[in-house]
Amino acid sequence: MAKLTASAIKRIAGLEPFPQPPFHRSRHPIVLMHGFGLLAFLARGGHLHEEAMHLRLHGLAAFAPNITPYHIIPQRAAMWKERIEVILAQTGAEKVNLIAHSMGGLDARYLISRMDMAPRVASLTTISTPHRGSSLALMALKQPERIRELVRSAANWVGENVMEVEADFSAAIESLTPDAVRDTFNTNVPDVEGVWYASWAGSAGKGALNSINPVFRPFNSWLYSREGVNDGIVSVASSQWGDFQGEIEADHLQQIGIEVLAGSSFSSKAFVLALAEDLAQRGF
Repeated sequence: MAKLTASAIKRIAGLEPFPQPPFHRSRHPIVLMHGFGLLAFLARGGHLHEEAMHLRLHGLAAFAPNITPYHIIPQRAAMWKERIEVILAQTGAEKVNLIAHSMGGLDARYLISRMDMAPRVASLTTISTPHRGSSLALMALKQPERIRELVRSAANWVGENVMEVEADFSAAIESLTPDAVRDTFNTNVPDVEGVWYASWAGSAGKGALNSINPVFRPFNSWLYSREGVNDGIVSVASSQWGDFQGEIEADHLQQIGIEVLAGSSFSSKAFVLALAEDLAQRGF
């Protein structure tokens, strides 16, 4: 009877020697860099705050700062530099690993190449970054002037009031066109030896195996006709840079934990943790 009772208690309580998540440690702190826009409104604390907290639960020093949502790459990169310098000072680390989503990847490349931060960055992993621009930027610039002015004014007002810093929506869009990124940015922002560059692409909707957020469907089809498989914002072809790691079955919002589609098996937290584990295995 006593043995039966003990067995029942153990089964109900379910106590394990180590119920906490497995402990991992990368050599350098991890900085998660967000992209364009104000999706922080939909994710408490910021675009990638929850992913950073998930990494901390697994013993990793992870940070997800916020910067101006709408501005050109040099201005955004300057803000990232300030944030990273604070992180380096707080942790006493010599370098950081950068994991950047969307436009954040271009910010990171500029930061490394043009802002003297290469000695402080061990690696850069980009997720759905438009390394060759996005045709959607051209679509935005071709809208009627009245519509563009309304969007520009609203975006600048919100951006400046949320972060209390200058915003420039129009200039940001212009900096993301294929010509601007492919012919100007990539020429002026070369990779730096000693930093490991890796990339992932997102795929969803037309030409892909998984469905896409209904909001992205018009963009997805339009972009597919010009650049092929994409995640609703950035094509697979444009996302490839450095050591290309492959595709993830997730649209642009799913990649940062904003889930709209029921039944999706993709987890942004699990994916970022897998990236961190890979960095640790590589000695970063």
